[in-house]
Amino acid sequence: MGRAQPVLLVVGLTALLAGCASTQQPEVEKVASTFDDPSADAEARCDLLAPATLAAFEKDQTAPCTDAVQQLSLDGGAVTSVDVWGGEAQVRMDGDTLFLTETEAGWRVAAAGCTSRGDAPYDCEVEGP
Repeated sequence: MGRAQPVLLVVGLTALLAGCASTQQPEVEKVASTFDDPSADAEARCDLLAPATLAAFEKDQTAPCTDAVQQLSLDGGAVTSVDVWGGEAQVRMDGDTLFLTETEAGWRVAAAGCTSRGDAPYDCEVEGP
């Protein structure tokens, strides 16, 4: 009987965390889809970048974010999967992978235009430090 309690606790916590992740999924998907949409408002797209990512992106560009974001070759298409763990998320789309982080302002894009390189880290067109 003593071993059943820890197992139930682990199962309960796993279910609770999975429930939290599933409630976050629609917002994560919305942020990723909006950022990846080249027809979306440029200022709104820049506002969806995590602060460190925005700073790094603007530092790497010769134009303000609102101009530079329009030059990105992002158009991921439909969302194929969303994985949320804690305050981090990965959104896979038909033609793109994005990584998001939860901030005080809500979910924000930490990296976009990402391509898998197998066991190596993703190669991303937009990313923070």
